[in-house]
Amino acid sequence: VRRQTLTGAERFVTPELKEYEAKVLGAEERRRRLEYQLFDDLRRHVAARAPELLTTARALATLDLAAALAEVAHTRGHVRPVISEDGTLEIVEGRHPVLEARSGQPVTPNDLALDDDARVVILTGPNMAGKSVYLRQTGHLVILAQIGAYVPARSVRLGLVDRIFTRVGAQDNLARGQSTFLVEMVETASILNNLTPRSLVLLDEVGRGTSTFDGLAIAWAVVEELHDRPAHPKVLFATHFHELTQLAGRLGAVRNFHVAVREWNDEIVFLHKVQPGGTDRSYGIQVARLAGLPTGLIARAKALLARFEDQGQATTDAGDAVQLGLFTATRDPIAEELAGLDLAHLTPIEALNLLAKWQRAVEAEATGSARSAGGPSDRRGAP
Repeated sequence: VRRQTLTGAERFVTPELKEYEAKVLGAEERRRRLEYQLFDDLRRHVAARAPELLTTARALATLDLAAALAEVAHTRGHVRPVISEDGTLEIVEGRHPVLEARSGQPVTPNDLALDDDARVVILTGPNMAGKSVYLRQTGHLVILAQIGAYVPARSVRLGLVDRIFTRVGAQDNLARGQSTFLVEMVETASILNNLTPRSLVLLDEVGRGTSTFDGLAIAWAVVEELHDRPAHPKVLFATHFHELTQLAGRLGAVRNFHVAVREWNDEIVFLHKVQPGGTDRSYGIQVARLAGLPTGLIARAKALLARFEDQGQATTDAGDAVQLGLFTATRDPIAEELAGLDLAHLTPIEALNLLAKWQRAVEAEATGSARSAGGPSDRRGAP
């Protein structure tokens, strides 16, 4: 059969070729229709058995979870936790489950005891010692215990926890225009606004995102607030503000603990053991040396640290009252007098006399402060 006439050529086709061409050109469409038909048949069959399949899937998932937890508990020596009616949280030789599984090495066990008489723990210690791991470990053990799993410890006794609040790590939120410190404060505020009597609060380095005294003041106030809240939550508060250890002597339910280290040949050995009592050193320079900072830089930092510590000690010895003033506000006599004025019966001349009196008092106070300071000086420069 002639199909096409070209200049100098003729094209022919047979009926068999035409039939084969039609099959090839329509194969893709037939494939799609057949595929959808098979899919639709499968979907109808599955939908008809959906309740049975979902029940079976849930049972298999539960069995898989139980088998996995049982295997881990058996191979790693986990124990069955005891659930108590009170709010006690008592962990004896607890271990971080994820760290233990990933490292393959023995993990240093640690204890924890929180109850109504000791519900806030201030945890101090150097960088890399394990403070954050201790906080995370506590959260992991509580979650494992409350899902019905065995836990990596010698023994665990706890009352039910309804919420675990964490403020761990440092990160900003560029999308919302929030700095690291603002994110930290927002999260801390959320914790304080949602506490319950059965809450567990894990706070790591609250206040580190701003200046030293601002951060210390905020951290101090947060601990006081958590201690004094009627909800009485259980709190672990890790910090480098060693001044916070003073709270154990001021607030009845606050206890000090630290992560132990040992010094040897001007180096530190991390013991990763949580022990009672506070500490007054962070060993930041030794950690910087471990990180590989240049030797000359480390030597300079040590010299600066010695100088700063000497200056800090002299300031503390000479002005303990000023240091206490960070936390105890004194009333301004001018403010007290102003608050007691009866403005409705105050004449203009009386008002002018009061302003003149207050001005003289402020000038006298400024003159006395300048004399006691002994002239201007700049202590900010590095030695």
